Amino acid sequence: MSGMSKIVKTISATILPFITIYGLYIIAHGHLTPGGGFQGGAIVASGFAMIVVAFGSIWTMEKIKEKHLSIIESLGAIGFIGLAFFGLLFGAKMFFANFLVKQDVIPFFNQIGQGLSNINTAGLLPLMNLAVGLKVIAGLFAIVLVMAYATSKIKEGTAK
Repeated sequence: MSGMSKIVKTISATILPFITIYGLYIIAHGHLTPGGGFQGGAIVASGFAMIVVAFGSIWTMEKIKEKHLSIIESLGAIGFIGLAFFGLLFGAKMFFANFLVKQDVIPFFNQIGQGLSNINTAGLLPLMNLAVGLKVIAGLFAIVLVMAYATSKIKEGTAK
């Protein structure tokens, strides 16, 4: 896949931050609204897929290494499993509790954590959504990137 025109590249580069922010918003508010780690991760990964289409897979593969995507995906999986074990160790009372309210370390969280439909009212669920989001972003983007790269190499005739 070679790159597209300058207009497509410019618009894709301009829109990517907005797509990423929207996807991260969906991940962060998955416990309050429809969405979560998978849905937000798929949105962010599709934004990165747009960059692959606009700039070409070879250019993108030079900028973003598959090894780095593998590390991010592994961190998401380890984070999710670690938080799940945290829930097993401390029970549902701690797992689903609002751990930021009624604590003495940062008193400011006591005030903002008491609001209705606040992001801090779900215990560890937003952190689990973040871990799933990282895994989905890196996993889906790695799949798209490798498939696009392989397709471009086949078209060049260098791969068999």
